[in-house]
Amino acid sequence: MATPQALFMVAQQMLTVLTPQNASNATQVQPPAFGTEGFSAGSLFVSLVSFSTAKEWMKLAVLGAIFETIRRIFLYVYKKIYDYFFLTVVLEDGEKVYAWMTLWLLQHPAWTQSRDIQIADRPTSLKVEPTPEEEAEGDVTKINLKTQTFMYIPSLYTQCTFWYKRHWVRIYRGAIESKSPFDGRVETLIICIWAWKHNVIHDMLLEAKMAYKAAKENKISIHVANTYNGWEEQSTQLKRPLASIVLDPGVRELLLNDARDFLLSKHWYLSRGIPFRRGYLLYGPPGTGKTSVIQGIAGELGLDVYIVSLSRVGMDDAGLNELIANLPERCIALMEDIDVAFSRTLNRELEGQDGPGKEKQHPSGLSKPTSKVTLSGLLNALDGIGAQEGRLLFATTNKYTSLDAALSRPGRMDIHVEFKLASKYQARQLYRCFYHPDIEAKDQPRGQDPKNVHVGSTGPVEEKSSLLQGDTPSNTPHQRRGPQLSIQQVEAWAKQFFDAIPDREFSMAALQGYLMAYKTRPCEAVAEAGEWVNKQRLAAARIESERTFVKVEAVD
Repeated sequence: MATPQALFMVAQQMLTVLTPQNASNATQVQPPAFGTEGFSAGSLFVSLVSFSTAKEWMKLAVLGAIFETIRRIFLYVYKKIYDYFFLTVVLEDGEKVYAWMTLWLLQHPAWTQSRDIQIADRPTSLKVEPTPEEEAEGDVTKINLKTQTFMYIPSLYTQCTFWYKRHWVRIYRGAIESKSPFDGRVETLIICIWAWKHNVIHDMLLEAKMAYKAAKENKISIHVANTYNGWEEQSTQLKRPLASIVLDPGVRELLLNDARDFLLSKHWYLSRGIPFRRGYLLYGPPGTGKTSVIQGIAGELGLDVYIVSLSRVGMDDAGLNELIANLPERCIALMEDIDVAFSRTLNRELEGQDGPGKEKQHPSGLSKPTSKVTLSGLLNALDGIGAQEGRLLFATTNKYTSLDAALSRPGRMDIHVEFKLASKYQARQLYRCFYHPDIEAKDQPRGQDPKNVHVGSTGPVEEKSSLLQGDTPSNTPHQRRGPQLSIQQVEAWAKQFFDAIPDREFSMAALQGYLMAYKTRPCEAVAEAGEWVNKQRLAAARIESERTFVKVEAVD
């Protein structure tokens, strides 16, 4: 600790330095050397504030300012020159263009052969499907390796360079902080191109878009809502041939032709002041093909499907409006089972007859949904001032009469189509679809002679069942490929299947499930159809009796 004498000496020396008339002698003040008897903190301070030392500090400050100015000027000039010769594009994850470029880069060797790599999930649009020949080999391990779901990409900030149409390109993956406090970092793609005009990046993005569309040529994308009322791709599915969906005559054509005409009539709607929207309400028992026909129409028209879940946790009127407003112009918005999306029947009725004090039990005994969507909010989202135009809205319900008239009126639901239980006509068409020789020929591996498995007789199934599978039970595991049948034989057995299946008693899903158990045994599918019908009737009667018993107990 410094003594009072030492402090006095420090103050005296400071006054000597700061006194103008003694400035000439200030340089002669020499503080005690380090480690000597007179050295102290005060002497060190005097050394720092001495005139000669301050002058040196001023020199360093001026030099630092000069170097910083030169550095900033250099960076400014460098950026100007760089911006003049290079185009820089930043793409954020979640944007469509980001998905295009990601897929396009995965097809570029310079991107996939980087030495500093990261393993990531393969995009659903690049999912590899096995060929019929590979399936015929029966090597499941080989198919699993081919359809692997991971890929190799460069690590973050690892630069990848290549030439594109005589232009040097540098691209790397980056990351930025998300705008939302609940999200982590958002990945980006930074693309730098040696070019003067924007047409180069335009051509690259257009090529990426075409590659993305080519990869999804036979697929449709399924989108779901995220927690911020935006849309994200959940999966991709192979397009389902619309001809494979067996409905009553005219239903398929009605929906497809009307949807196609709508998409080609934007100018007609605008010139007449009609909102460019179209709604379809499909109703009927479960398993009658409502969702399947929507999937077929999406594949036929090349539209993506956006699933609007009204019963999602936390969904309210504002969120639903934002979700509908964020739909792209040409797409299919799907609302499934809107009759069970709310805690009570979707209509304008007030409380039940039991009075407002008693909580109404939710149908089917399920717990009350956590959705806060109201009928007025749904109506406003469908055709309010902020509703998206250009989209096709498909809604499905099992209880048509429970819907409010305001929801099902034209303008919101323009076309109503009833889906009934399977008719005899549908049963016969479904059998043809399963065993038609043209379809079997497409699945036949190359090099296999169809004549080796051809069964040419069109006689009764009881006479030919032993030629195919003998007395094998229907639940016995079977091979993937069945016998190659003639058209005459398929038609004859389809007629017998037509006679065995009752009209409007079973759903198409039930019939399809039955035929799936006999997909390589068309003869047995016909022979055992009558027995299957009896079993289904007995099961339905047992379920009905159990329901009646439960109701009686509840009344008691």
